[in-house]
Formats: sequence, C-alpha cells, structure tokens
Amino acid sequence: MSKLSTSEIERLKNSLKEKGYKLTPQRRAVVDIIIKNEGKHLTTEQIYDQVKIDCPEIGLATVYRTVQLLEDIGVICKLDLNDGCNRYEIVHREENHHHHHLICTKCSKIIEVTDDLLESLERKIEGKYNFKILNHSLKFYGICSECTKKSK
Repeated sequence: MSKLSTSEIERLKNSLKEKGYKLTPQRRAVVDIIIKNEGKHLTTEQIYDQVKIDCPEIGLATVYRTVQLLEDIGVICKLDLNDGCNRYEIVHREENHHHHHLICTKCSKIIEVTDDLLESLERKIEGKYNFKILNHSLKFYGICSECTKKSK
C-alpha cells in the first residue's frame, strides 16, 4: 500500500485551492481509497463501496463529483479498458506518460507495465510528422500467467 507523500498532499491541496476547492474530509477519503488501492484500477462504484466503510454518511453522488473533480485537476486519471467501466488511478507527478496495461481476456486482471517502451518510437513520429506528442495510451490484451497455468 502506498501513501501520499507530503509533497503530493501539498500538490493536491494546491490543485484544489487553485480551482477554488478545499480538501474536505470526503474528498480526502476518496483520495485515500484510490491511493490505498493503487494498481487495482477501481471504478467509481468500487471507490464508493470502500469509502463508505470509513465514511458511512457519504453518498454515491458525492463520490462521483469528487472523482470528476480529481480527474479535472489532474490528480487522478481515467482508464478506459474497453470493459464498459471507467477506472481510475492516481497520477504521480514524476510520470511523464501514462504507463501501459496488460489486460487478461479470461479473468480481467490488469497488470501495469511501468517502463515507457515507446520513447524511441515517439521521437521517430515527432520527427517524421513534425508533431509534439504529449502522451499516449497502450493496452495489450491476452491471457495472464495464472489463466495460462489453469488451462494446461
């Protein structure tokens, strides 16, 4: 389980403050759940189910609004893994690009590939097309090692 560093908490507070918002207990609870479940790519409903345990008075609409706000200010990012659900993960300041994902088509497991494997390809594209790439998203679909073992 990872925790927000002091600098990340300050970045979050400053991002909210710049937009005229405060880091309320409800917003903090939502962020804490996203961080606590880093790498699990939770949906808004899954975030709500977990936030409700420690913050039973929170409503689903509040969680939806908070998730949208956090996405708007760049604290979290939405992942569309082509499963009909929007999933979210924390954006770390040191990341220049989103990382890549491996998605098992049998069990729906999501594995993060933290290496940015496309740097040289990006440079080639930028040069050839005179196009400044800001980011990219890459998803690989296949069968994870656990499902492969089960099928043998």
